[in-house]
Amino acid sequence: MQIRPLFDKVVLKKVEAVESTKAGILLPGSAQEKPQISEVVAVGPGGIVDGKEVKMTLSVGDRVITGKYTGTEVKLDGTEYTNVSQSDILAVVE
Repeated sequence: MQIRPLFDKVVLKKVEAVESTKAGILLPGSAQEKPQISEVVAVGPGGIVDGKEVKMTLSVGDRVITGKYTGTEVKLDGTEYTNVSQSDILAVVE
């Protein structure tokens, strides 16, 4: 199954969280921070959103930073994705 976002939406897949500290201490799942860096999996076509022209500037494969609690999470075929508006993305990691 594939996800095809509409309008100015972007589908993200979280990058795995670090499981240990820099000193090598392993962290249990409950102590790990929710990752804020994600990989772009799919990008909508853009178009007119709320009466304004929206051009998509992201591409599949880009690594981006989002807010901790941004977007709508969905699980598909055992993989978790987050659907966000392009305007909810804070930065592209290069």
